[in-house]
Amino acid sequence: MKVVVQVKLLPSQQQAAALEATLRACNRAAGHASRVAYESGTRDRNGLQKLVYAEIKTMFGLSAQPAVRVVKKVVDAYSGLAASMKAGRLGRPSSKRYRRAVGSPIGFRPDAAQPFDDRCLSWQTDARTVSVWTVEGRMRGLRFTGSPDQLKMLAEHRKGESDLVRRAGKWFLIATCEIPDVEVYEPADFIGVDRGIVNLATTSDGINYQGRRLERYRRWQARKRAELQAKGTRSATRRLARRTQREHRHATQVNHRISKEIVSIAQRTGRGIAVEELGGIRERVRLRRDQRGALSSWPFHQLGQHLAYKARRAGVPFVEVDPAYTSQRCPRCGHTEKANRPTRDHFRCCRCGLAGPADHVAGVNVRNRARSAWVFVTAPVPAPT
Repeated sequence: MKVVVQVKLLPSQQQAAALEATLRACNRAAGHASRVAYESGTRDRNGLQKLVYAEIKTMFGLSAQPAVRVVKKVVDAYSGLAASMKAGRLGRPSSKRYRRAVGSPIGFRPDAAQPFDDRCLSWQTDARTVSVWTVEGRMRGLRFTGSPDQLKMLAEHRKGESDLVRRAGKWFLIATCEIPDVEVYEPADFIGVDRGIVNLATTSDGINYQGRRLERYRRWQARKRAELQAKGTRSATRRLARRTQREHRHATQVNHRISKEIVSIAQRTGRGIAVEELGGIRERVRLRRDQRGALSSWPFHQLGQHLAYKARRAGVPFVEVDPAYTSQRCPRCGHTEKANRPTRDHFRCCRCGLAGPADHVAGVNVRNRARSAWVFVTAPVPAPT
């Protein structure tokens, strides 16, 4: 499996100036290639490279291999735009957002990330330095630092491109590592995980990861965003972007902590992890206006992703099950009725009287469905007669 490792660069003032000049030159070249691609309709890598390769080398001072990486970055950007259009993430063709996206060439910020391959950037992991191409020549002995786990993974599994990133005045390298897949063991049982807004995750063991603190934090951030949006100044816009990034990092950290703990429990007890398959929930569910913001900012998909990749790294079985009626079905007698859940927090079966927290009951139902799904997945295929 592929994992990205981020390390922090420690450049001198002169080295930082060379890195900044390199990013700006590469992104100016990418902007030029993007305009050529838009005007000519060329979207394939070989075709675009024939059109702009010589120009971006002479006009922007790039060497051969960085020029090739710039062309690849532009082609990937248009491929991503085409995928977003096909998936409907830009809305209908008549929408303002769709027309703005397709009505002009893709732009690149002056400090946008730039990918480098092993011809442009080489790692000396023992010395904790890198050698990187810049517009001022090859820069050697550029120091970097990271956590012990990151440095070990970098030394053992790094493969492929590395992205040069500048964020808030600091420099980073983001490297791709390919880790061998761990063999998945046969689970003794499953931990069912029910995801929600009030309770971010509730397991079939009865462990509840409440989201009240995160929800309060998000409401506070929403009020601050509204105040900044009302001002409408350039400074307010910059602060608004920083607040959005800070909120996203906070929610990501919460999901990392929850998923790490659930995977650790599953690995220690020899069980697998089961979650509901919630893809497309925003399109399937009709909400009141005051509920839309909460659902749109609810990081349930990210929590599922964290659980999936952490389970894969640990060799823990992971399955997604049908989410239909998991909060309305009685796990003891199987009776399914909307009245089984009189309130959001409580469950009481109208047939057998089983009662308990609604999210816990949903987690038990997810676990029970995972047992059946795992048997079906691992059942041997009968030989043809």
